[in-house]
Amino acid sequence: MRRSIIATIVAAGLVLAACGGDDDSESTGDQSSETSEATSGAEGSGDDGGESGGAAEATDEGPPTDAAACARGKTVDDGVLTIATGEPAFPPYVLNDETPEDGQGFEAAVAMTVALELGFDAESVTWVRTAFDAAIAPGPKDFDFNLQQYTITDERAEVVDFSDGYYRAPQAIFGLADAAAAGASTLDDLKGLKIGVAAGTTSVTYVEEVIQPDAELLIFNDNASAKQALESNQIDAIVSDLPTALFITAVEIEGTTVYGQIEGSGTDEFGLLLAKDSPLTECVDIALANLSASGELDQITQEWMSDFTEAPVISL
Repeated sequence: MRRSIIATIVAAGLVLAACGGDDDSESTGDQSSETSEATSGAEGSGDDGGESGGAAEATDEGPPTDAAACARGKTVDDGVLTIATGEPAFPPYVLNDETPEDGQGFEAAVAMTVALELGFDAESVTWVRTAFDAAIAPGPKDFDFNLQQYTITDERAEVVDFSDGYYRAPQAIFGLADAAAAGASTLDDLKGLKIGVAAGTTSVTYVEEVIQPDAELLIFNDNASAKQALESNQIDAIVSDLPTALFITAVEIEGTTVYGQIEGSGTDEFGLLLAKDSPLTECVDIALANLSASGELDQITQEWMSDFTEAPVISL
């Protein structure tokens, strides 16, 4: 059921924003089941968002930890947190395109949980839509932060701010759903496979240097060639980053599935995008640090980027 939901919604919109954008040559396109209840149940936290105030105060014990105090008076609209995503937004990042505020989906959950940490309850959050490339362009923004699987790069950081990373995209392996390779569960299981990769991606180096398969690595210029190789048994599986694997198996190559995501193989890192020199950037970083320390960010990632996508972790 989850796979069919992904395929139906992704087919309509995933090409528009596929995991990292077209402005560079990246290959990326990233608990709580309680997120929705938490956002609707937090009492009074939205009031903090509209008060005037400065950054959170550091203590003798270390850096500031009060993201809500930091965020006061720093949003585009006083008392409201404006979050942007794509048009359309798609699973597993936003499960319900029309209602991202319900926190269902990986980035919807991250966004609404960060909002709570910044002092804004669900009623104090507004969602807007932007084109992927338009948000990266220099100039003022009509949102406080934007998340559409934006990979943090030095080039982009010249014209926009990025938060600290909220997700590091791991390498993943996929192929025909009924193939024997679908049972791979450890890195050693992958070494005996005939593996293909797309030319010019980080997966080429990862397979050669880390997986080190027994058979020669086969490199393809396009997915059509990879599909043909799978169907003719030239290869057993393909390695790419997880967001790309989810897209290809849902939309581009019928009859395929993600066998798993490889533990500790993160490459491209996703960050929340803000206007250049936004005063809110440090507050978002505080919020993410708190969510990471509490384990909540890991729980969200597990729920939506592992359990929901049915992409188990392949151990080292």
